[in-house]
Amino acid sequence: MKRFKITVAGAGYVGLVAGVCFAKKGHEVICVDVDEEKVSLMERGISPIYEPGIEELLQEGIQAKRLSFTTDYRAAYADADAIFIGVGTPKLPDGSADLSGLAMAVRQISESIGKECLVVVKSTVPVGTGDKVEQFMRDFLLQDVHVEVASNPEFLSQGSAVNDTLHAARIVIGTESKWAKKRLTEIYEDFCLPIVAVSRRSAEMIKYACNNFLALKISYMNEIANLCEAVGANIEDVAKGMAYDKRIGNSFLRAGIGYGGSCLPKDTRALSYLAGQNGCRLKTVEAAMEVNEEQKTRLFMKASKRVITFCGLTVAVLGLAFKPETDDAREAPSLENVRLLLEAGARVQAYDPFGTALFEKYFSKAEGMKGELCYAASAQEALSGANLCFILTEWKEFQQLMPADYKKLMRTPLVYDGRNLYDPLEMKQAGVEYDSIGRQEKTEWNLYSKTGRY
Repeated sequence: MKRFKITVAGAGYVGLVAGVCFAKKGHEVICVDVDEEKVSLMERGISPIYEPGIEELLQEGIQAKRLSFTTDYRAAYADADAIFIGVGTPKLPDGSADLSGLAMAVRQISESIGKECLVVVKSTVPVGTGDKVEQFMRDFLLQDVHVEVASNPEFLSQGSAVNDTLHAARIVIGTESKWAKKRLTEIYEDFCLPIVAVSRRSAEMIKYACNNFLALKISYMNEIANLCEAVGANIEDVAKGMAYDKRIGNSFLRAGIGYGGSCLPKDTRALSYLAGQNGCRLKTVEAAMEVNEEQKTRLFMKASKRVITFCGLTVAVLGLAFKPETDDAREAPSLENVRLLLEAGARVQAYDPFGTALFEKYFSKAEGMKGELCYAASAQEALSGANLCFILTEWKEFQQLMPADYKKLMRTPLVYDGRNLYDPLEMKQAGVEYDSIGRQEKTEWNLYSKTGRY
């Protein structure tokens, strides 16, 4: 296998995962980032993000002298065989993608490269962005060298990103020439994974199409769960019956309180915006977004019907990250639920194993909030003396709590479970008033795997 000099622009979630995995496969990798503090951490073998397995690969790459970090983009780009762009493309208020970080990276690359190079966009970008990037690069090139642009979207799930990269179902590459296709295929040769080679625009669309389909599936199951509650059916029984149908599949059938994170919310809005800009309307995507926003506060609405007021009550919130095995709280259900509880005058005792710091970053306590927010050091501390409990993230640590723990620790054991972690009958037998998503009491539970698969 050929070994390439690879530079990764942006050592955030996408860029850092790509960098450590390319180094694992034997390439010489330099990760570039503007944040000096982050670069200093990574040089010492410390990952700036929580993601299982990433720190071990980071340290392995450094020790093997295949992985390094820098803020000197000129030197990092000058001698690269391939440059992968993994900068953030956050949403703007109108739903479109903010490409300013991408534009800055592209200009720096154009003014720095000194030899034949393939520039690969891994960031999630609107369809047609690769064309603009290639033209932009040609406008700002300082050296007379051969440069082409390819698309190589990532398909990572936070909490399993390293595994998703090293053992992906497929690698999608979008190119406009045999040369670009050959080089990108050679870079991925040692991954020994299926490669889907398409045009650049098709690759960009595949990324949006996949994420939006998953958002549709999640929102659909949540609506079915809500209907199950109304008619007396059980969503887990329904999901089990659906999973045997190969046309549907067995993943993303688990009901809950909606999706969050850095991908699905941003990508649904971006695709809806892109459709509008091209004279189309994606009604299904619009519906998925609407359902998701309503689903995030379903526990709060249930609890509002049960209590006279939240004012003066202590509410334990278990889980601030949008999903387990990540510290990311972007678009997490916790943000809106904690805000509503504080506005209603509750004392919130919140706990998350890893997500507190980023929750604080994204949560803004506005004026007029009557309640009090404090952070507990453990799930037990959060539950201590609480009148209610909201379970918002399915951390294994929470699953290991016993029904009797809620009865013992809480002042009034009233539990609203947004992730369906417990058997309703067992909670009832333990003396806990328990409400979850789309389920009824039953004697034979645990038919549904905690992984969301059967």
